[in-house]
Amino acid sequence: MSNRVHVPGLVLTEHEFSVPLDHSRPGDREITVFAREVAAPDGLDRPFLVYLQGGPGQEAPRPSASAPGWLPRALREYRVLMLDQRGTGRSTPVGTLPGRSPEEQAEYLTHFRADSIVADAELIRERLGVPQWSVLGQSFGGFCTLAYLSQAPEGLREAFFTGGLPPLHRDPDEVYAATFAAMLERNRRYYERYPADRDRVRALLPRLDAGEITLPDGSPLTARLFRQLGYVLGASGGPETLHYLLEREPASPAFAHDVMTMLPFTARNPLYSVVHESSYADGFATRWSAERVLPADFTEDPTLLTGEHVFPWLFEDVRGLRPLREAAELLAAHEWPRLYDADRLRACTVPAAAAIYAEDVYVERAFSEETARLMPTLRTWLTSEYEHNGLRASGEHVLGRLIDLVRGRV
Repeated sequence: MSNRVHVPGLVLTEHEFSVPLDHSRPGDREITVFAREVAAPDGLDRPFLVYLQGGPGQEAPRPSASAPGWLPRALREYRVLMLDQRGTGRSTPVGTLPGRSPEEQAEYLTHFRADSIVADAELIRERLGVPQWSVLGQSFGGFCTLAYLSQAPEGLREAFFTGGLPPLHRDPDEVYAATFAAMLERNRRYYERYPADRDRVRALLPRLDAGEITLPDGSPLTARLFRQLGYVLGASGGPETLHYLLEREPASPAFAHDVMTMLPFTARNPLYSVVHESSYADGFATRWSAERVLPADFTEDPTLLTGEHVFPWLFEDVRGLRPLREAAELLAAHEWPRLYDADRLRACTVPAAAAIYAEDVYVERAFSEETARLMPTLRTWLTSEYEHNGLRASGEHVLGRLIDLVRGRV
């Protein structure tokens, strides 16, 4: 089903596709995947660029003539297909899956990783009659792009990665050890820039332990939940966002509201919380990896903030996630199949380019460079100019640079 809409400066074509929940069982259960085709008025016949959003569990951006910032650059050469990855946006949503047992919830959620997203994209490409298309993967979208190159490279004309070139076949413990080391350094820099904020955090934590602050969803703001706000330190402008929050009186309604909007893992998007660690499970069970490798520094110093790390207590502290608590435990024990095929990547013939952010808090630079060395057609741009959100912060430049790399212009 398709529907075309004209907005200032853009032509939007909305598509809905029925796809198998489990692509290995195409005659079984089906879900809907939504995709929005975005074109300049004179660009309806340009080649497709599929945008794979960060996450997991995040919907694609909602476009206008000037947003997201990389879109005007993309539309000069492409029409863009913005995929609401399965379970997000206008695709069949994943909530707390009421009426299912924990085992049924967990089984359902095993079908929301990058491999299933790639299978959706390939099915959509075939239904649209597109011989090949290009893909742009941001963060987790880059993980999906690498899975695409492993799973169905014949469907790709080009591949672009921004802050999302994942490690291959590394134990999740190695990944989280690296991200915690990066967070320790970000904490050091933050408190060096805003030394008074350490005292603010130190004074705030006992009030949180006493249950003084309740979030808008009714969840008590616990100290360990508050510490997840370190997540923002990995993005440009993040330290200032956190500093301005800490300037507020914690008893004010605005403080609780702002915390709620800043927390990475909430009931607004349960899929992000419940399958996040599986993104790094390239042939492993995670067994709550982030909790197991948490360095002693974070237990000894309560002012140290964590980042994009999921802990089992999250499904108790966040009221809206409690219905998925037992399913999350089952998924932590699940032995996930491999996502990437090193042999196929070594034989890759698809032109590709990757922006690797030298101080990326979420995707370890050394692991990205290790993966890049496998792929003969991948050209890399290592830069310290941007944080993990480089595409959002300076989309025209970042996407333009990647296109130039693939075209051999730099």
